[in-house]
Amino acid sequence: MHLLFATSIVPDGALESGYEIANAAVIDALHRAGVRVTVIGFAWPGKPPADPDNTIVLGEIDVRTEDAPLKQKMVWLAKAMRTGLTFSSVKLRAVTARELRQEIDKAGPFDGYVLNSVQFAGAFEGVFDDRPSIFVAHNVEHRSAIEIAHSVNSMLQRFMYTREARLLKTLELRLCEKARFVFTLAEEDRAALGVASDDRSAALPLVTRHTPPPQPSKRQIECDAALIGTWTWQPNRIGLDWFLGEVVPQLPSDFRIRIAGRTLAGTSSTHPGVEFVGRVPDAEAFVRSAAVIPLISRAGTGVQLKTIETFELGLPAVATRSALRGIDHMPENCVVTDNPAVFAKALERAASGKVADADGRIFYRQQRAALDAQVMRGLDKIGYQRDGAAA
Repeated sequence: MHLLFATSIVPDGALESGYEIANAAVIDALHRAGVRVTVIGFAWPGKPPADPDNTIVLGEIDVRTEDAPLKQKMVWLAKAMRTGLTFSSVKLRAVTARELRQEIDKAGPFDGYVLNSVQFAGAFEGVFDDRPSIFVAHNVEHRSAIEIAHSVNSMLQRFMYTREARLLKTLELRLCEKARFVFTLAEEDRAALGVASDDRSAALPLVTRHTPPPQPSKRQIECDAALIGTWTWQPNRIGLDWFLGEVVPQLPSDFRIRIAGRTLAGTSSTHPGVEFVGRVPDAEAFVRSAAVIPLISRAGTGVQLKTIETFELGLPAVATRSALRGIDHMPENCVVTDNPAVFAKALERAASGKVADADGRIFYRQQRAALDAQVMRGLDKIGYQRDGAAA
């Protein structure tokens, strides 16, 4: 079977964001099932595709809103209002539907589409109606948009996200209705998208790496707690604000916290132990240098890839309930609480050395086996035969 994996940004092999990690996990699972995969989408500027022989690049594009100048943001907003598209989809209209169709034809004979997330499929809705499709819903996007609308102070931003939520809700409904099968990244997202039936959808238990993690070994601890993420993304920022505002003030002044990743200007903490370190060269080495990992999600939908990474490495963790979306197998060295005081106490206990590392290979094997089984369910719905041939 040959499938066209239609996505906003094609994989470049970096695996620096949750979106990229999830994409790699799904594509790897398709390959393990014997499916030939051709990826089509845009490339980040200056970042060539990881698998150029099986990738169709529509051009280079930077769709990050936070880095765009005000003039570009206003152009996107005006185009979205004129076309009736979502703000997130209109940024991908760098080619026409006709040009996209011409590029699709270059893939040769294929059996169906994997529509990866709502943005690209929404930008070119209708182009992918000629063959059966599987829709991969990374999040319940309309719920994330309304959460953001309720959290921002700017009237313009509130208007934009409220509009986005309204359009996304109907768009997600249409994409789910058209698809032969829907993959979500969290169990609760299936009902939120109206596809709770096992005949219509499955939640994918993801992994974050191509090969199993190493066996547990002694670590050199350099700080008490470490967090890494893209804190400019509003759902992540909501969690960071909660952590800095409600948990950190309850920690001792000598408790050392390192926070890596992009942050918005003005992000700070009065706690003397908090250090913002920006981009780090090796994310895995960074988190392994901490005694405990705070998993602090408070908003959004879909799965938290940082949670999966932490569990694969066997690191002690303290997690909010939201951070455990999409997790069926929770290690014993993770404490779950939404109470800031209890969260702080659990961090202190883990940092004191009273919580041991776990064998992350067990978690990894469980996740990957479940992922492969769920992917096969979706492939069956679009005519896949177990010998690798299309029906």
